[in-house]
Amino acid sequence: MSILVLNDGSSSLKFGLYDSTREHPHRLARGSFTDLDDEPAFRAFDDQNHPLNNEHVNVANQEQTITWLLEWLAKTLPGNSIQAVGHRVVHGGALFSSPVHLTATVLKQLYAFIPLAPLHLPHNLEVIRTLQSKQPNLPQVACFDTAFHHNMPFIEQMYALPRHWFDKGIRRYGFHGLSYEYIASVLPDHLGSMAEGKVIVAHLGHGASLCAMHQRRSVATTMGFTPLDGIPMATRPGNLDPGIITYLMREEKIAVNDLDHMLNHECGLAGLSNSSGDMRELLADSKPESTEAIDYFVHHTHRAIASLAGALGGLDALVFTAGIGENSSTIRESICKATNWMGVEIDIDANKQHQTLISQPDSRISVWVIPTNEEQIIAQHVHSVLRSKIP
Repeated sequence: MSILVLNDGSSSLKFGLYDSTREHPHRLARGSFTDLDDEPAFRAFDDQNHPLNNEHVNVANQEQTITWLLEWLAKTLPGNSIQAVGHRVVHGGALFSSPVHLTATVLKQLYAFIPLAPLHLPHNLEVIRTLQSKQPNLPQVACFDTAFHHNMPFIEQMYALPRHWFDKGIRRYGFHGLSYEYIASVLPDHLGSMAEGKVIVAHLGHGASLCAMHQRRSVATTMGFTPLDGIPMATRPGNLDPGIITYLMREEKIAVNDLDHMLNHECGLAGLSNSSGDMRELLADSKPESTEAIDYFVHHTHRAIASLAGALGGLDALVFTAGIGENSSTIRESICKATNWMGVEIDIDANKQHQTLISQPDSRISVWVIPTNEEQIIAQHVHSVLRSKIP
């Protein structure tokens, strides 16, 4: 018996297959589809990270991708019966603070949340709907990226707008919650008792945010009402004066849909560099614009760390995770040097070797590199929901 975990995006789909017979589900296989809207590519690996017989993919939409994946799993891992499917759902609104069985009522509520995440939720719901049509009796569980931040202090959830807008759902939700939840779950394995202290986790990837934790709970985070907020990202601007939006609409006559596209796909590192939102490409490029984009990213990440440390009233540990955080020793070193005034003393060699602990022994703030695993935390949630006897 196994649990299938699906983590889908606008042009990609990551999956993991987990043994559901254990208390902590063990991964049997993982993989991803990329460039689904252009030239689809597929990669997969077994539980030892050995490549599985990767095949050519000819799919044109999410429905065909799901069909292809189910057939491939049945052929490649015969004898595994999928017991349930877990989904990363980007937005749970103010309603959902824990994983839920996807009933007709829940789905209706999620469709109502589409205006809160118009670029993400439709893809989530399309995959869910496709599976329902193919296997209507297969239990599906939604795990929300906003849930980890659901109990942030009231002053962190509010915007300084007329209060009735809060009741209408205009509030700071925070995102990357499944990643932060996973990191919080493994912090004791690395930090011991310090895991319950004041910790900032920097989830630095194509999308990037930071979360301040105390007692492994979210106290504050950089993303707010949407994933556009916070620090600069690959193609998103991060913090932006709202007056810029009204100016562009009023003076430049830019339509709402065009603004949406620009803010989500043309800003951030890509906009600053005039070339790429991929940090690896920028680091390999000598053009001044690329260097400025990198400096901007480091500067505003440093500012966010300082701000979150203020919200915590101090800092015991800094954790890097996600694509850039886990793999770029250069960016980690630059951020740590900027935070030296706070008491961060980085071990240059440990950082270059991508060790787990990269701070000096006498550093007042310990610095860690911990890989995230959103699919693992989703599998654990599905396992718990199954044990609670889904009707």
